[in-house]
Amino acid sequence: MTAAPSDALLDRMMRLHPKVIDLVLDRVWRLLAALDHPEEKLPPVIHLAGTNGKGSTQAMLRAGLEGMGASVHAYTSPHLVRFHERIRLNGALISEAALSALLDECLVANGPDPITYFEITTCAALLGFARQPADWCLLETGLGGRLDATNVVARPAMTVLTPISMDHEGFLGDTIEKIAAEKAGILKRGVPCVVAPQSEAALEVIEARAARLGAPLFVHGQHWHVWEERGRLVFQDETGLLDLPLPNLPGAHQIVNAGAAIAVLRQLTLGQAACETACEAAVSKAEWPARLQRLRKGPLAESAPLGELWLDGGHNPAAGEALALHLSQMAGRPTHMICGMLNTKDVRGYLRPLAAHVESLTAVPIPGEANTLSAEETATAARDTGHEAFVAETVEIALQRIIAACPDARVLIGGSLYLAGRVLETNG
Repeated sequence: MTAAPSDALLDRMMRLHPKVIDLVLDRVWRLLAALDHPEEKLPPVIHLAGTNGKGSTQAMLRAGLEGMGASVHAYTSPHLVRFHERIRLNGALISEAALSALLDECLVANGPDPITYFEITTCAALLGFARQPADWCLLETGLGGRLDATNVVARPAMTVLTPISMDHEGFLGDTIEKIAAEKAGILKRGVPCVVAPQSEAALEVIEARAARLGAPLFVHGQHWHVWEERGRLVFQDETGLLDLPLPNLPGAHQIVNAGAAIAVLRQLTLGQAACETACEAAVSKAEWPARLQRLRKGPLAESAPLGELWLDGGHNPAAGEALALHLSQMAGRPTHMICGMLNTKDVRGYLRPLAAHVESLTAVPIPGEANTLSAEETATAARDTGHEAFVAETVEIALQRIIAACPDARVLIGGSLYLAGRVLETNG
């Protein structure tokens, strides 16, 4: 397959800075100034940060706003298969021509100055969003919040903090308080913030910063509540109660993500009828791949005709706990896992809660990733946390072995969004 022009431009961007991650905003501000400050010309912005659930919450928000007829820009990361997934202009993935033009313009404006890949591509997204009218612009942080390249909008319409837990400790700090302080860096003076369920320690940090900034908080458990009841999602806040379908994104943790999205929609001045339409669309129309996604078609799925094939990109301890809870509620088949992880993650923390819910774990490397754990390293961590673990060179080989031994198995592929992206690419 011939490489797209954007691939060459993105490759050049990868070489502009010696580090993949370098958390300062100086380079971003410099490039935005050279681009005539697109961050000042965006539609109303909803800015999301957190450890888990940012992408799902954003997907539900987008589905809700689009469901009531609004046009929405959206920025997310990382991508799974193609970079274009990161940027949606008015709901549609950015075209190759538009992406290439934006990347080229940013490269020219930046010149030879150092800048990270995420920083320059975020500037390209903001430039695209500024040039095309829309009703709303959803920005998801890449890592952290305070020094994230998306944290350049002086006054967003609203901010959102999804559940915060331990992850990226090498960049954000080694305690939940330090990590929460970085995530809460997206709060702005006087701008309301919807807060999803948090640990007591994280919430204290968030509340302290909000108090300093005079930022109104709408906190789960205080100002809004969400739960499942008789196969329905029930949401309640000071304006009343909503009875909605369960999210079409599977997993008990999506109840909380849906609640955060609904809390945001209820705070926006949409009008009662539009808000009700938006809230129902948020839970019933959102799509978000590699988050407990059932693969039903494609060569990998077809190689297990009697079984089930699932894909999940969660990769930290909180994601492992959420996945374990969902597996505990899935009956009827034995579950076998195929797992590949990066060496930057808390592998044992992710795997430990899963041990009681899978029959076996087959470890694989993540192809094309410099920071992948070897299959042997992941298998060792799995055995340390109570798994019966094996190794395989590829996902395809692992799947063949599992299905040969247990044709009706439920096979879960997980441990990394990067692995999930390779699987989606292989599966077509």
